[in-house]
Amino acid sequence: MSESAPGAEPRLVRVGVAEYEVATGDVVLSTSGLGSCLGIALHDRSAGVGGLLHAMLPAAAEGREAHTPAKYVDTGVADLLSTMVATGAEPGRLRAKLVGGSRMLDFSDEAGRIGDRNAEAAEAALSETDVAVVARDVGGSHGRSVRLDVSSGDLHVRTVTDGESVI
Repeated sequence: MSESAPGAEPRLVRVGVAEYEVATGDVVLSTSGLGSCLGIALHDRSAGVGGLLHAMLPAAAEGREAHTPAKYVDTGVADLLSTMVATGAEPGRLRAKLVGGSRMLDFSDEAGRIGDRNAEAAEAALSETDVAVVARDVGGSHGRSVRLDVSSGDLHVRTVTDGESVI
């Protein structure tokens, strides 16, 4: 878990591929390279807890190598939720924002739908835990980078084609 001292500039914490981070206070969680990968931001405004997951594939059952929970939407969401609750978040207050899930390559088969399947897996996993998805910037054919401001819950989304927006 990451924390920043009150009154200091927000501390930037980078979240790599197949990783997640949970933070409190004046911290910004950041990840880039969200093509077909999915960024899942969770925030509990009352507790001041935020988390960001950068998942590559929809389900752990699809993995062939050693299990890395954050690589997969299903197990990554479960681990992220567990860590956030241990940090003081309450599941009923969590709000989710989804970013990424693009179709980066033009394939018509199932492999070309990884981005779509990642978004669908996130919706299902969050629905099972009663976490509301309040914003989405998914699909298309462009990559994205995101920054989650843990103190406000604002999620800044940057693309080459559309610049920056806040969801």
